[in-house]
Amino acid sequence: MDRYIGLDVHLQSCTMAVVGPSGRKLKSQVVETNGRALVGAIKSIAGRKHVCLEEGTQSAWLYEILKPHVEEVVVTVPPKRKGPKDDLRDALELAEELRVGSFKKVVYKAPRRFSGLRDAVRTYIMMTRDMVRVKNRLKAVYRSRGIMTDKSVYVEEKRGRLEKKLPVSLRRRAAMLGEQLDALEQQQQESEDWLREESKEHEIIRKLSTAPGMGTIRTAQVVAIVVTPHRFRRLRQFWSYCGLGIVTRSSADWVNIDGKWIRAQTVQTLGLNLNRNSQLKAVFKGAATTVIRQLTGHLLHQDYQRMLQSGIKPNLAKLTLSRRIAAAVWSMWKNQEEYDPERPRRKKKA
Repeated sequence: MDRYIGLDVHLQSCTMAVVGPSGRKLKSQVVETNGRALVGAIKSIAGRKHVCLEEGTQSAWLYEILKPHVEEVVVTVPPKRKGPKDDLRDALELAEELRVGSFKKVVYKAPRRFSGLRDAVRTYIMMTRDMVRVKNRLKAVYRSRGIMTDKSVYVEEKRGRLEKKLPVSLRRRAAMLGEQLDALEQQQQESEDWLREESKEHEIIRKLSTAPGMGTIRTAQVVAIVVTPHRFRRLRQFWSYCGLGIVTRSSADWVNIDGKWIRAQTVQTLGLNLNRNSQLKAVFKGAATTVIRQLTGHLLHQDYQRMLQSGIKPNLAKLTLSRRIAAAVWSMWKNQEEYDPERPRRKKKA
């Protein structure tokens, strides 16, 4: 007999609600947020167990410890709800959503063997974002007084000369931001070294890094986030997950001409999909930027120039490049092969 379990997780306690196949509430209890206590509570429930919990700080940990003891663990992002709310209601709603399969958004959780790589990627992204934020704050201090700066403002040895141009009231703030930047740069370099070290444990990263504009750092981010290309049945699904899917909408699709219904030409392109992984979008658009600015002899760069000459706007040409790089990475990953720049041209000839 199937049992559907909803878990509303908090720092100190978890509220558990159990419903049967018919939707009848069978049991509810409060359990300490402790691995041993939660596993014991799950084991005490008879039947085939299905667990559902919300995405949050503890979701990856709970997924790892509960997965061996149940049929399935589903992590979801629930929609915002109005009306009465408490822990038991939330747990029952999760159990009911699991029973009827009415999830709006399910979060994929990676196997444990990717934990080291994923942690290294998260740390690298966090340190990089913090460093960029401090750099922007530092430049804003000078900009607020009409002082033009260049990259020398980020160099510890050259920063003192620039600080003298500031009023006394702002020098201390600039000095403190400079010290914070120096510390973050060191930590960011350490996180990059850690990421490169973890990448050596996964052979697929070396193969995918041969794609144009990718490299080890970007490829490691893709592998850590996606984990497996088989999550996506079609390339268009992968594009959408990366924020590179084209969104179109239409209204009044049919018109009556001489008694015959004919499809009207009313489709309007609205841009890229918003429901995406923003980090993957940044990776592939960054790879396209590298091809455009640095790989001037590459076939993709030549294709980009041809698109510009044919009248395509630079931003749309760059988007096309990003989609082609993403498609190449997805195909290479599925076939476990390195990048072959001549492959698309051989297909066209065939």
